[in-house]
Amino acid sequence: MKMLSLSLSPQTSLFPRFNNARRSVNPNPLFVSSKRRSNLAMHAVTRDAIDVSQSAAAEDSKDLSFPILVNSLTGKMGRAVAESALRAGLELVPVSFSKADDPTKTLEIEDLQVSIHTPDEREEILSAILKIYPDMIIIDYTVPDAVNNNAELYCQLGVPFVIGTTGGDRNLLYKTVRDSNNYAVISPQMGKQVVAFLAAMEIMADQFPGAFSGYKLEVMESHQATKLDTSGTAKAVISCFQKLGAVFDMNEIKMVRDPDEQVNMVGVPPEYLDGHAYHVYNLTSPDETVSFEFQHNVCGRSIYAEGTIDAAIFLNKMVKTKAEKKIYDMIDVLKEGNMR
Repeated sequence: MKMLSLSLSPQTSLFPRFNNARRSVNPNPLFVSSKRRSNLAMHAVTRDAIDVSQSAAAEDSKDLSFPILVNSLTGKMGRAVAESALRAGLELVPVSFSKADDPTKTLEIEDLQVSIHTPDEREEILSAILKIYPDMIIIDYTVPDAVNNNAELYCQLGVPFVIGTTGGDRNLLYKTVRDSNNYAVISPQMGKQVVAFLAAMEIMADQFPGAFSGYKLEVMESHQATKLDTSGTAKAVISCFQKLGAVFDMNEIKMVRDPDEQVNMVGVPPEYLDGHAYHVYNLTSPDETVSFEFQHNVCGRSIYAEGTIDAAIFLNKMVKTKAEKKIYDMIDVLKEGNMR
């Protein structure tokens, strides 16, 4: 295989006072059925590895095919994105980056050798890669601390990017992209269905402000232990509830990261402890006679990987058509409507 060479306790509710009301409806009311869960096996493909004549998926989408570079492919989210790219008939650039203390030098994915480089090699490597893949789009799933530095480099090189990494200085991120006139899709939430739910919440908040005035809000979010920051999705939903009049302080979000709590209290299946996103929002009237509950729960990473590739396909179209608008989010991707 030719490698691209570059010189360089019983289960209980989190809100106990609602236990009795819930128990008659659903024995595990906080979360959805496991039938909806899915997981990904990881595949990847390069320009040299694609055999279009033998790949129906690639043949069907050859007009959409373009190269993507996943940063960081060593992470589980990056691997999931690589598989989704393969299913969509896209090309995977056999280069990625990882943190400085990661000893990984290469990854073998099927018959593909992917070279892994450290952050201090990014500029030199990306400059060389762009000469081979001038129509490349970068997909960034790194860490919050790397968001702004990565975006600055992508914009300096003029390479369009999709960033699903949360955290960082978001105002600076948008300013960096605007000032460079680069193309980007920026969204802390890539799950298309979750984004549609968020959009519906925003519409409700805009059209019915104060509808939940005086209601008390309680929020729990559970993610894999490696997620250090608070759920950006939870914050977005909470903002909508605040516009609707609910009383809540962002510091009151209950973050669950302990595996024992996740299994025994939240109800996360053990096999998804390293990749899940559970959210529950409870609203209670001032006299505690009325309650509402909203929840969205995800096991695995496929929903985010598929949405990310839809975002990349969308961005590639915007670049090719020289769209006047340069910065997009997943709402724009949803509105465009050409999702798989």
